[in-house]
Amino acid sequence: MANKNNSLSRLALQKFKKNFWGVFSLGLIACIGFISIFAYLFAPDASKNANQMHLSIHSKSPGFEVQMLTIPSGIESDQNVFSKLFFGKTNTDTEIPIQSYSVNGNKLIYVEYASDGLQGLEKQMDVSKFPKSNYNEYIETRSFVFGTDKYGRDYLSRVLIGSRISFFIGFVAVFISLIVGLLFGSLAGYYGGKVDVLIMWVINITWSIPTLLLVIAITLALGKGFWQVFIAVGLTMWVEVARVVRGQIISAKEMQYVTAAKALGYNDYRIITKHILPNIFGPLIVISAANFAAAILIESGLSFLGIGAQPPMASWGAMIKDHYNYIILGKPYLALIPGLCIMLLVMAFMLVGNALRDALDVKS
Repeated sequence: MANKNNSLSRLALQKFKKNFWGVFSLGLIACIGFISIFAYLFAPDASKNANQMHLSIHSKSPGFEVQMLTIPSGIESDQNVFSKLFFGKTNTDTEIPIQSYSVNGNKLIYVEYASDGLQGLEKQMDVSKFPKSNYNEYIETRSFVFGTDKYGRDYLSRVLIGSRISFFIGFVAVFISLIVGLLFGSLAGYYGGKVDVLIMWVINITWSIPTLLLVIAITLALGKGFWQVFIAVGLTMWVEVARVVRGQIISAKEMQYVTAAKALGYNDYRIITKHILPNIFGPLIVISAANFAAAILIESGLSFLGIGAQPPMASWGAMIKDHYNYIILGKPYLALIPGLCIMLLVMAFMLVGNALRDALDVKS
């Protein structure tokens, strides 16, 4: 039996490898996952939530460059390397976009950046405020690959860090939905009768409520926040899992291996977990891939409505909400870039789900 299962798994893996779009999408998901985990390592603005604002350079086009003067605060941060890598750097220095600068004696004279050809304010400060009076190390030409948002934040950094929410909500939501769905689906399918009627009644009631409205209600009950959204989305996606598990178990419990397990005196828990569930694992993988995509879309919708991840936390849905009116103001990329990121990630999960469905289809 074990050899047969191994051979079937090997055959499914070989079929999956032959699906170009499935393998490509899986690689894309892996890349996005790696980037989302180490987002602060790749982000040009490694401050917490990439929230370094420069209002004088707001809404600049991709490829925009400006000289940036950093004024050290003299406050040393006690952050460790782990915190900086995964949660961003606490930036206590002051950054000022400038048009030009010069040095006159012990004074650094600089002109602040101003848009639309205007002349910025001229200010000065003592060179001695810089460590060892070496001001050159604190003036650099900064390039914004994706431009800046309406608050003057680096848009590439916001996109990279925003991938965390969209990517990890899939894992959390699918994990919660699998736990709840497996529990209720297994009980309804295996025991049937009144247990099945009661659970199906709960499933049908939950199914009849629009998903977005149910998520909004749960989110408002739990409060606005990062983890609240994850839990709310997960608690609304268990219905599909429960229906699939129930149907699969109803078919599987009539098989001979289940009858043999009962004859050997195994308890119901062992029969369900050790014998039935491993044999219906294929459909669960497929529906989990679809739920990944659905969770990403739901979270994006919640963030767009303002009840998802709260500012200044970066989220692709929130970025679209902040900039959708720029589509008619001549800068559509501010809304299109996060929209394309959502589309690519959702499409990748759907293609992986389709590839897994084909690979696990024993009839093909």
